[in-house]
Amino acid sequence: MTHRTHTPAHRPHTPAVTRLHPRLVVSDGPRAIDFYRTAFGAEEIERYTGPEGRIVHALLRLGDTVVAVKDADEGDPAPPSLGGTPVIMALDVTDADAVAEAMLRGGATVVYPVADQPYGQRGGRLADPFGHLWMISQTIEDLTPEEIQRRTDAMFSS
Repeated sequence: MTHRTHTPAHRPHTPAVTRLHPRLVVSDGPRAIDFYRTAFGAEEIERYTGPEGRIVHALLRLGDTVVAVKDADEGDPAPPSLGGTPVIMALDVTDADAVAEAMLRGGATVVYPVADQPYGQRGGRLADPFGHLWMISQTIEDLTPEEIQRRTDAMFSS
C-alpha cells in the first residue's frame, strides 16, 4: 500500500459544518427555559421529554443563535455537580444593564459587575441559577483592533 501525502490540491473532502450550538445541561429544564425566556427573550423552538417528563432536548432561539437545553442525568451532569464550568457563554446585547438586571431578578449571581470596559464594551459576567456562566456585553465604543490591543496591553501593564 502506498502512502500518499495530501497537498492542498489533493486534500480529502471535509464535510461542511451545518450548525454549531451549545447544549446546556441543567438541573431543572422547565425552570431553566423560563429563566432564559425571561432574562434573554428566548423563544422555545422545540421540546422533547422522556417518560418522567424530564427534558431530553429543547431548542431555544436567542436572537440569531440557538441554544439547546436538557435536564441532567447520569451521562450528562450539570455544572454544580462538577464544581462549576470552564465554559463562558458570550452574549452580545443592546443593553447589558437591562439583561443583567433581568438575570438577577431570575436568580443569577454576579461574578463581575457590569461596567464600562477599556476595550470598548460595557459588560460583566453572571452565573445563571443552573451554574452556567454568561458574559454579557454591549458595544459602547467602536475601536480598531490596534486600539483594542493597545488598551489591553495597558490593562495588563498596570
